[in-house]
Amino acid sequence: MRVVSLVPSLTEAVARTVPGALIGATDWCSHPAGLDVVRVGGTKNPKTDRILSLAPDLVVANEEENRALDLDVLRAAGVEVLVTEVRTVPQAITELARVLTACGASARPRWLDEAAAAWADPPAPEPRATAVVPIWRRPWMVLGRDTFAGDVLARLGVDHLYAAHAERYPKVSVDELRAARPDVVVLPDEPYRFTADDGPEAFPGLPCALVDGRYLTWYGPSLAEAPRVLAAALRAARR
Repeated sequence: MRVVSLVPSLTEAVARTVPGALIGATDWCSHPAGLDVVRVGGTKNPKTDRILSLAPDLVVANEEENRALDLDVLRAAGVEVLVTEVRTVPQAITELARVLTACGASARPRWLDEAAAAWADPPAPEPRATAVVPIWRRPWMVLGRDTFAGDVLARLGVDHLYAAHAERYPKVSVDELRAARPDVVVLPDEPYRFTADDGPEAFPGLPCALVDGRYLTWYGPSLAEAPRVLAAALRAARR
């Protein structure tokens, strides 16, 4: 099986579970460390000609991270494309199992069982907390409706305030975000790289939790550790 992955989460999952199957990945596929495969461009602008030159048996993609136009080009050239949809943690577990089977895994990997077990009873603070979750600045954008990261936080007892917004990633002024007075501002390091010196200063007087985006937005082997790591970061911010 020759697989090209256009999703960092899936790249890590396939590389760890089916060694040798992965022949290509995006420039943003940073895990596992030392991954030695052909790089095929970004998630939004993959080099389809380079992908085709690799003669893959399968390309794995995601309906949110990848453009239908690029996937259609690959299909038109005769390449099988598997497209995932991941909006919740249970959906992530199911889709990962589907991808790994399609990539030739002989059995369900232990890390996937560990992830399912970790999310069956995740740590949750009492009482529940409210949050805003910026994902970009200039302009400011936040998590809105129907997102995987929003579901992750909800399962950890954190309800983000734009979960019912008409858009999935709405643009919201920083003044409005401050005025919402959330219990915590969750600042991941991707897609925008919020840091201790770039982000918290915009929310004076509000607790800010700087979190590793891999645990908040990736659905792969990191899912097994995500509940513990994120819960600890959220608790620390609210002390």
